[in-house]
Amino acid sequence: MPEYIWTGRSKSGDKIQGKLEAENPEAVKRILTRQGIEVIKVKPSPKHISEYLPFLAPRVKLNDIVLFTRQFSTLINAGVPIVQTLDILREQSDNITFKKTLRDVKETVQAGETLSGAMKRHPKVFDDLMVNLVSAGEAGGALDTIMNRLADYLEKVMALRRKIKSAMIYPIVIAVFAMIIVAVLLVYVIPIFAGMFRDAGLSLPLPTLVVMKISDYARNYFHWFLLFFILLLASLRWIRKTEKGHLITDRIILKVPVFGMLLKKAAIARMCRTLATLIENGVPILEALAIGSRTIGNKVLERAVIYARDEVSRGRGLSDPLEETHAFPLIVPRMVKVGENTGALDEMLSKVADFFEDEVDRTVEALTSLIEPIFIIVLGVTIGGLLIALYLPIFQMGQVIG
Repeated sequence: MPEYIWTGRSKSGDKIQGKLEAENPEAVKRILTRQGIEVIKVKPSPKHISEYLPFLAPRVKLNDIVLFTRQFSTLINAGVPIVQTLDILREQSDNITFKKTLRDVKETVQAGETLSGAMKRHPKVFDDLMVNLVSAGEAGGALDTIMNRLADYLEKVMALRRKIKSAMIYPIVIAVFAMIIVAVLLVYVIPIFAGMFRDAGLSLPLPTLVVMKISDYARNYFHWFLLFFILLLASLRWIRKTEKGHLITDRIILKVPVFGMLLKKAAIARMCRTLATLIENGVPILEALAIGSRTIGNKVLERAVIYARDEVSRGRGLSDPLEETHAFPLIVPRMVKVGENTGALDEMLSKVADFFEDEVDRTVEALTSLIEPIFIIVLGVTIGGLLIALYLPIFQMGQVIG
């Protein structure tokens, strides 16, 4: 239904305004009149640019989902009906894409569908894990509890993502900054010095000649370097869209010193946390493994979990197949075996997730303390080397004059 902005006066005479969904302006006036509001003006709500250009529609972020699940749990626990809860949360959301999604979910639930069924219609917003947990909550009559647990899980996932981003952003920013400085020196600064040296007719030392040659290449072929870089990024993106290419690149990523281990620990923590949450809330182990494999984010580890799932479907336990893949540190299958033997698999998986999340914390701290001096040295050597190469002829001129 379209949304309208209305202006009116309350019973006390105060001027008030708000938004309301209705079939037409007359319906808005009828609703407001029944509420004792004197309607002054009703006009259609201005359309977001994404109404005309869908590709500009904002993405629904994990933070939106976390806030939704936490507030949903609170409202349901307070006795607010599901349809009214969805309506309240839709109006509170600032994300226009999420507002549309919640509107459709509310209308679908009003039509008689379950909440999990309505969410399943929007796989880009509500993933399999969320749909399955909501379904389990509906079946067990504990939807508020499930949503509260889901919010806890998502908050931990979000915290883990934030740690990984903080570890990645710092070196990327420093690297980009260094590249910009070097590019400015090569394209703008060095040519000025090169012109001075040519006019002076100096016999230039080898380091200066090399730097000047690099500068000439950078200025004359910059567009080709840029084109090559763009094509390289496009090729990598295309390769990762293929199953084999994705697998190969993920295998390479895991072998990158420090960063590969960091990403592997984060992926294992995410998988174990997902499995623990699903199993704790009554989702069958085979379905939990299928969902967990899709949350890992790395094809190598995903294939290992799929292999383990296939073996479990044949009647084996989970720990032995996980160990056979050699994709996970031994602590994972060993803790899983303890969980299987004691009947507390979800608890053991939660402990494994806690362990690897702590490992991620320690790795990020070590990485941050290690990267800073390395980049300072690299920047100093690169920029200092360029400047020394430029000033060598000037030093020679000073010696000749002296």
